[in-house]
Amino acid sequence: MSETRLTEAQYDAITEAAAQWCMRLHEPDCTDREREAFTVWLNADPLHAFEYQAMQDIWEVSEHLPKPEPVTPQVIARTQRSRQPAWRKLAIAAAITLLAVPVAAYSGWELGWVPNAYERVQAHSHLQTVTLPDGSEVELNLGTELTYANYKDQRRVTLSKGEAFFKVSHDVTHPFVVQAAEGRVRVTGTQFNVWMYQDQVKVTLLEGSVLVTSNKKLSGDGLRLEPGMQARYKAGDYAPQISQTYANSPDLAWRNGKLVLDNLTLAEALPLINRYLSTPLELADSATGALRVGGVFNTTEINSLVTSLPKVLPVYLTLSQDGKPVLNALPRG
Repeated sequence: MSETRLTEAQYDAITEAAAQWCMRLHEPDCTDREREAFTVWLNADPLHAFEYQAMQDIWEVSEHLPKPEPVTPQVIARTQRSRQPAWRKLAIAAAITLLAVPVAAYSGWELGWVPNAYERVQAHSHLQTVTLPDGSEVELNLGTELTYANYKDQRRVTLSKGEAFFKVSHDVTHPFVVQAAEGRVRVTGTQFNVWMYQDQVKVTLLEGSVLVTSNKKLSGDGLRLEPGMQARYKAGDYAPQISQTYANSPDLAWRNGKLVLDNLTLAEALPLINRYLSTPLELADSATGALRVGGVFNTTEINSLVTSLPKVLPVYLTLSQDGKPVLNALPRG
């Protein structure tokens, strides 16, 4: 069977469609019907998915470009009628230009706007270990996604979801920054773990030192962790909470494919469990959340943990109105 070859115009049309979908899906007024139409378009051809992922990568890079200076009132009046904010369109255009044209890309690198290396890494059903372009090693837990970008003034990792253990290549003049939720972790060379679920983040330090902030918009470098310390934060926290860890802490058991629940309340355990579930568990009330659970479980078999909870705890499962499983404490007799 002969291979169908696209004309340049056909290929350009797919690229333009991918760019338009990327911009539209990032707008807050994007409708469910539009998202359904996008899914149909995305699944129509493997090339659609390839081009859309490329646009997603450009979008992430463009978020780090500086916001342009305010334009004249006349231009503002025109751009306000556009659904896409003017600065975002300019940023994407700048990113495409700077990434596509060698001379412009060099200028973008010198200004610290554009990376000279960019990589997306994902781990789905298996643990994965990768070596980043700077020589740093990263172990990824199940269901983890991150991107790496090397800028002139820093190495930047964005943890989109999941958990990762970092062995950072030492470079005092080129800091390594991990962005997770609304905070960041800044290092020059060390070993540490970052766990994230929704807007909750936990940073565990094994070696060296790191600076942790719960809100990257705040001034200052954040709080310093030394080996054996842990920082926790969630969206809206002014500063992370600092605590000590111990030698055999269960926080790194995932590197051996294990989830350790060390006599935790269900309220504490659920974020750890839900990290591995496509449909998260919910708690019926605070009384259910106060029940305690313990044990060691395989991270690839967390679904079986959910079904076994009623066998080891005084709870039963129901479904919420939107179809999510809910844990309910049995009434006390």
